[in-house]
This record gives sequence, structure tokens and C-alpha cells, in this order.
Amino acid sequence: MKKLDAAALKQACSEHADAPRPTPCTCAVGACKGWESLTEARWPGTQMQALGTLRDADAYEPTLDELHLGGTRYDSPDAPIAVDFYPYNRCDVHRCSRCERVLLRYTEFGGYYVDHRVRELDPALIV
Repeated sequence: MKKLDAAALKQACSEHADAPRPTPCTCAVGACKGWESLTEARWPGTQMQALGTLRDADAYEPTLDELHLGGTRYDSPDAPIAVDFYPYNRCDVHRCSRCERVLLRYTEFGGYYVDHRVRELDPALIV
């Protein structure tokens, strides 16, 4: 999968910025301005186009450090999207063929659980 940097991520959003979108979106992903849990059963894989990854294949264990500007938190809808910081450094990037949104997706692994998470990509938040 192609490795994307911040500039490529912004480009991915702008390529379809003028595409007509259903209002509101009818995609099974639903609203996800901040990170949302989304089970594998709800992930509409057949309508998702993989655009690339933010993961560094050479990094054995990517950082868990987060970047927050202006007092945001991990789950804040206005949290910056910093590609070299957690959780973005573990994300793959997809475009939905139904609603044309660009989505970030990664899997959180806890001691006793696996949690797939998704967030809509807002290019204005990419730092």
C-alpha cells in the first residue's frame, strides 16, 4: 500500500472535494468527525477504495505520543491530524464510493479487545 504524507493526504481530499455528496451521508460508516468505534461487520469494505497508508513499514513500534493543539483530546472532532503521531501513524486511508468521504481507519489493540476505529478526514485539520 502506498505511504502517504501530510501533503498527499490533503491531495486525496481535494481530488473529490467538488464531487456531489448525499446529504446526509447514507454510508454505513455514519458520522465520524472524531474517532468512532466501528465493528468489522459495519465496515462497508466493498464500497471502500484504499488510497494508501500513514504507517511507516520500517517502524517496528510507532510512537504512542499524541499531538494536541489548543487543548484538544484524542476524541475531539477538532483534534489535529498529525500523520507522524498516534493514532494517525497507524492508519490506512480509504475513500467511500457512495459518499466520497475520505476516511482514516486503524485498529486499537487492548489487553482483551480489538477495536476498529474510523474518523472522517478533514483536510483543514492536517498539520
